[in-house]
Order: sequence, then structure tokens, then C-alpha cells
Amino acid sequence: MKRVLTERNRYFDSVFLMRIGTELERVEGVSHATVAMGTPANLDSLQAVGFAFDDYERIAPQDLLIALDVRAESDIEAARSRLEELLAGAGSEGDVADVRPESLIEAIELDSGANLALISVPGLYAAREARTALRAGLHVMLFSDNVSIEDEVMLKEEAMGRGLLMMGPDCGTAILNGVPLGFANVCRRGVIGIVGASGTGVQEVSTLVHRFGGGISQAIGTGGRDLSTEVEARMTRFGIEALRADPQTRAIVVVSKTPAPGVGERVVQALAEIGKPAIVSFIGGERRDPMGDIVFSATLAEAALLACQAVGIDATLSTGVETAEPIAPVSGRLAGLFCGGTLCQEAWSLMDRAGFDVHSNVASDAAMRVHPGERVEGHVLWDLGDDAFTVGKPHPMIAPSLRDDEVLSCGADRSVGAVLVDCVLGYGAHPDPAQSLAGAAERAMARAAADGRELRILASVTGTELDPQDGIAQRAVLESAGIVVAESNAAAVRRAMALLRRGTA
Repeated sequence: MKRVLTERNRYFDSVFLMRIGTELERVEGVSHATVAMGTPANLDSLQAVGFAFDDYERIAPQDLLIALDVRAESDIEAARSRLEELLAGAGSEGDVADVRPESLIEAIELDSGANLALISVPGLYAAREARTALRAGLHVMLFSDNVSIEDEVMLKEEAMGRGLLMMGPDCGTAILNGVPLGFANVCRRGVIGIVGASGTGVQEVSTLVHRFGGGISQAIGTGGRDLSTEVEARMTRFGIEALRADPQTRAIVVVSKTPAPGVGERVVQALAEIGKPAIVSFIGGERRDPMGDIVFSATLAEAALLACQAVGIDATLSTGVETAEPIAPVSGRLAGLFCGGTLCQEAWSLMDRAGFDVHSNVASDAAMRVHPGERVEGHVLWDLGDDAFTVGKPHPMIAPSLRDDEVLSCGADRSVGAVLVDCVLGYGAHPDPAQSLAGAAERAMARAAADGRELRILASVTGTELDPQDGIAQRAVLESAGIVVAESNAAAVRRAMALLRRGTA
């Protein structure tokens, strides 16, 4: 039975609520639970999966929705009781403030030393709150999405006029003065600065810089639309200027998916004027020759390596195919199951350039683009964080059960010979994604073996040993389960392509 409970004027952060929903599904009798704010997008998503609302017109974005699929009426009360326990624990870890401000203005008055506001409210109110923060002299990290492009441009113009960062909307990752914000990793401090319009792109570069022996001065997120035609890389260019003025930063990396025509050139021109070594990583962009102090990387891993080399760190990069053991061929197609959208796009771009016919929901070639639910023949790479996969469910970086279920299904699919996955760590991510993935992988490989075939699973780990999950320990868990773990996402993709080539030789 499906029921929706509504609690008026009770706001919580969306990432926190995603975790709450996962906890509620552990309650006896609860098969599905979604806890979310009453935004139009959330209402539409819940209706799409069969939940009905008697008071649809009265529900507002500041109302809390609890959507439950339970066996019996009594299970609803058990779920409600558990929900109150979980909500009562919001913010209970670490120091608990004696006073909880009810508005941004009140928070600013209580802490006059604050210089940044991290805003995660429904998109309807996000621009207003961001503007309030900017006018109070605060830098802004705007986690919220569903902000109009017109508001984004106006907010960034105002921020730039005030000499402030306006990271977002839909900015999920930043590291400022050594402090990870949003979905970010713990990296040593150093002299390499990053400006990124891609959250998992920033995570991959920053963690690899750390593993190569370097460190991060600042990692400035911009929001995924910054390099669009409308926004014209406003915050990317402002971030570059900020890093030029930062004496701690000696080299700069710019990370983004393929920019709009002409916008990428404005970014390159901004880099040409700063007088510091710069590395550009436009995922899916055309290969280019160096321009003075600017070099263009083919992969996120190469961007991290070039940045380290630019500041005098002696580092080398594995291509992913060097191995002391012979690479056994695989029989069958490749299924890529990604939590990180940029990592999926990088994988698709590498395979496409190598001449593989590969479908994906992030493919830049419309002829190879597919959508969830479509039957796909041949190789396929899925960005499982796409909205179409997460209707009524948390993002797979937060709760990887969606990805793990897909790994299990590959074990039963005789057409699949290899599976390619990512494992993204850091603040905001699942506390132990490797353990969850390892269990699914072991069951999938056992199922394939029972059918008389071998299923190869390859992975990369985006994270460091300083992360809450401990990247070294996570890698060991995956390897002990029989998963081949590469040094980077690009290396894992190249290893997969080597297996596929040998399997068809």
C-alpha cells in the first residue's frame, strides 16, 4: 500500500533527507521510502511512480513529504516513529549549536565572522537566499538546482561586482582553504588550484593530484551551466582571476564537460593572461596542441599529472593496460555503471575516440544516445545519477543500491562479459561503497560462473586515504572480491577496452 504523509513548514536539507529515506527502508514492512521537500519536481516524480496526493494544490516547497510503500497500516506508524528518531538526530554529530537560526539574516547576525554561505533550499527560494548572502558580503556555494538561467547570470554578475565567489547553482563540490564542501574529498594542501564546472571531475582531479604527491590550494566549483552560451563562463573566468591573485597557487586546472561554441575560447584566453602554468580538461573536447603555458589534457588523470609536473613533482601515470599478468580476453559486451556523470562521459568519449560503438545516456553523438528503459544491443555506459534513474530514490553516490542491483543483473545477462564501475568517496558519499559493491560483484561473478562463463569487473576509486571511507581500505575491499581496480577512471576504461579488443581478436 502506498501512502504520502505531509508535514507543513518543516524544512530539511535534501541530501540529509535522501539518507533518511534509505534508513526508513530498513524498517520492517517498508519496501520503499522517499522523504523529500514538496517541490513541484518532487511531487511530479512521486506521482510518476504511483503515489497520489489528495491535497496536491496545498503542498508547498517548504512542506515535508514522506512517501511510503508498506505492507500494512501498522507499518506506517512504525515508519513514522523511526522518522522522528532520525529527524531528531539531524545535526547531532559533532558540535551542536545552542541556537538554531531560522533565517540567513539571523545566522549572519549570530556569526559575524562567517564569510561563506552554503545554500541548499528549494530552487524557488534559492536565488533570493543567494542574493541575500552576497549583499551581506558572503561568498556563496549554491547547492540547489532548478534556478533559472536568468537568475544564475544575475547572481554571478552581482557576485563579481562585489568580488565574491558565486559557486552554482547546482554546485556540488569545492575545497576552499583546505575545507571540503559538498561532495568533496580530503586532499593535502598544496599549490595546484582547480576551477571546475563538474563535481566528479573536480573530485577525480583533486584526488589524483593528492595521490601523485601534490596538493590543492583551492578548488572552486562553478555549477554545470557555467560554460553554456548564456552564462559565458562568468564564474570560471572569475575563478581563474582569483587563483592568479592567490600567491599559494602556482598552477591552475580547468575542468568541464564540453563547453558551448566560443565559450571555451574565452576560458583559454583568460588562462593565457594569468602568467601561470594552466591545464585544460574539456571532457569530450577536441585534442589541441599546447599554447604557451597552457596544455590540453586528454583525460582527467592526465590533467592531474600535468599539473603536478608543472610545479616540479616527479609523477608518472599508468595507462591502465600495463600489468604483470596476461590480460585474458572477455567474451561479450561491456556494461558501464557509473555513479559519477562526468566519469561516465569521460569513459564514453575515450571509447568513442578509440573506435568502439558504445551507447550511453551521456553520449554527445545523438545516434548513440539512449534512455533508461531502452533495450540496448552492444556496449553501453549508464550514468545512474541521471534524474531518470533517481525518481523517488537517492543518488547512487549516497545510496549505491541502484548501481549494485544493476551489477547483479549483469551476472544473469549472458550477453555481458565485462562490467565497468566507479567508486566515489568523500564527504556526502556512502560511508562504505566498496563493501556494498564488492558483495554485489561477488554474487554477479558467481552467477556467471554457474552459467559456465566468466564475468570481469573493473573499477576505479575516486578518493584518498584521508577520506572518511579511507581510499586505501576501499580499494583493498574491492580487490579482495576479485574486482580489478585501476589507478584512475581513464585507466579503468583503457583496461576494459584492452579486454574487449582481445576478446574480438
